[in-house]
Amino acid sequence: MILEMKVPSPGESITEVEIATWLVKDGDYVEKDQAIAEVDSDKATLELPAEAAGIITLKAEEGDAVKVGQVVCLIDTDAAKPSGAAAPAEKKEEPKAEAPKVEEPKKEEPKAAPAATSYATGSASPAAKKILDEKNIDPAAVSGTGKDGRITKDDAVNATPSMGTPTGGNRGSQRTKLSMLRRKVAERLVAAKNETAMLTTFNEVNMTPINKVRNEFKDAFKAKHGGVTLGYMSFFTKAVTRALQLFPDVNSMIDGDQKISYDFCDISVAVSGPKGLMVPVVRNAENLTFRGIEAEIKRLAIRARDGQITVDDMTGGTFTISNGGVFGSMLSTPIINPPQSGILGMHNIIERPIAVNGQVEIHPMMYVALSYDHRIIDGRESVGFLVAVKEGLENPVELLMGGDAKKALEL
Repeated sequence: MILEMKVPSPGESITEVEIATWLVKDGDYVEKDQAIAEVDSDKATLELPAEAAGIITLKAEEGDAVKVGQVVCLIDTDAAKPSGAAAPAEKKEEPKAEAPKVEEPKKEEPKAAPAATSYATGSASPAAKKILDEKNIDPAAVSGTGKDGRITKDDAVNATPSMGTPTGGNRGSQRTKLSMLRRKVAERLVAAKNETAMLTTFNEVNMTPINKVRNEFKDAFKAKHGGVTLGYMSFFTKAVTRALQLFPDVNSMIDGDQKISYDFCDISVAVSGPKGLMVPVVRNAENLTFRGIEAEIKRLAIRARDGQITVDDMTGGTFTISNGGVFGSMLSTPIINPPQSGILGMHNIIERPIAVNGQVEIHPMMYVALSYDHRIIDGRESVGFLVAVKEGLENPVELLMGGDAKKALEL
């Protein structure tokens, strides 16, 4: 029986996918549920599992855009599974020795006589020399057309400065097609810049209080919660959900001429995967504990790393947190993730001197940036939101942990 494998629907509103990579070759024997291909949609990269065991025949090439429901391969389910031993190669006959051929000596082509040179070759006339000096061009770089190779005024007028001489290094280039996911990301980023009134406000956070809590409890937290580490993301997520409840306009979005406000905080967290940046969502983050946030972010990051993230994992989200600091970024203006109205950018932590109670002290400092859609969020809300985030991070025990760090960390 020949089974036609069709492209399944990866999610609502997706009508087309792209064959990113075939994981098997034409004519291979595949097992049921074996991953046979990676397909890119405009939202995620997904694996395509074999629907049955048998010999596969590919009907699409890597890079092909195929419609949902289109046949991409055939599986012969009646084909027997080949044995593991390879068939012995047939013995080839040794080629018979042939008498060596005697080649006739090649006749040398007559060489062209070298061009005659003289003291005038490469020298410039007074008028030509003046023009070359004005252009800052070495006469040796100009071929003269005058008598005996002399550089004329016309030669100097037509001469152009050298743009550099190749030094023998590698000067190759490579052209590759962007994946459907990367093309969609590019399209969304341009749309976000063109269709929103995006503005960015900045602040800085003293990370000493968070570091103090982490240093005191991180070992006990990891031991108690099965290897889940106490990172910075749980503190930032807690600070963001608190600030979103204080400034609900930042947790809203525009739909035509209407504003949609949410009474929940679904936080999109930008993570780096093998196919590029992905933004899975931590649902109802306002109700999660520190352990719950860290465990969910770890789960989503592993799925993104392993290429198992789904469209549902990235659908929705009311606000985004992006951590460019893990790559060494000191400061940036993050781009809004539409249709959301705000995104918080975290950056690297650098020890810097700051004034504390009139004294200069060195503390681990982080710049934070809030990009927001000015059509729906005013300056008062945007600045107030970022100040609330800063306050929560600089006073985590009182504002994020209810005054009891051990209880908040479930220790």
